[in-house]
Amino acid sequence: MTTSDKAGTTPLLVLQKIRQILECFTIEAPELTLQQITRATGLPTSTCQRLVHNLLREGFLDRNGDTYRIGLGLVRWAAPGTFGLDLVQLTRPALERLRDRTGETACLYVRDGAYRTVVALAETHHVVMRLFMVGMVMSLHAGSAGKVFMAFDPTARRAAVSHGLTQHTARTIVDIDLLDRQLAEIRRTGYSATFEERDVGAASVSAPVFGNTGDIVAALGIGAPTQRLTPADVPRIAPAVTDASAEASRALGYRPGIRPAP
Repeated sequence: MTTSDKAGTTPLLVLQKIRQILECFTIEAPELTLQQITRATGLPTSTCQRLVHNLLREGFLDRNGDTYRIGLGLVRWAAPGTFGLDLVQLTRPALERLRDRTGETACLYVRDGAYRTVVALAETHHVVMRLFMVGMVMSLHAGSAGKVFMAFDPTARRAAVSHGLTQHTARTIVDIDLLDRQLAEIRRTGYSATFEERDVGAASVSAPVFGNTGDIVAALGIGAPTQRLTPADVPRIAPAVTDASAEASRALGYRPGIRPAP
């Protein structure tokens, strides 16, 4: 039932199959029939049926008529593993990997009304850096992280527009039509890149972090002086940022395809 190699023992094959079954259940599809589980896992019907019945007996699954869902027993056992974990702790590995991959300061932001706040950062090792501090508060409409919130959360856009679009620099976008076109492009590409919109000589690239409901819960990105981050660098930097934001989203329980609640 198990195999070994030089690196050690591989997981039990039955555990791999159990994982396949449990991963079929999502926020969008919390209840599934045995036929749906079998089709989603690709397991032989008899194998899937046997494992589902065993999981039901042990409390890993619950049954409601012809459908199954994650069992309350499994939820109860998982609770101690989430105790003490928060947004900053769960996303820190992604933040540090982004800093190491790009060499620039990586920041995590949350939104409060028409503003965004730095709640965590992994600082660059460069002597010349763009200054960030945990607790820094910035407007939404100027800078890549703020625009990410506005692009993926209509309430963020309304809050920013209602508060007023302040002209921080000559490159701050205060025309709503132009801003909306930028937000549409951010939704299409999955990231935002801005240059000198909040501070002269500063640039940033950011992407959304989604929670397990599919809603945006944070923005993650890098900030750097324009001498090291120019528009020509965006094709190289953007994939690193979107990879990090996807990693952070997975750490928070997000799965691609989940749609935010209306």
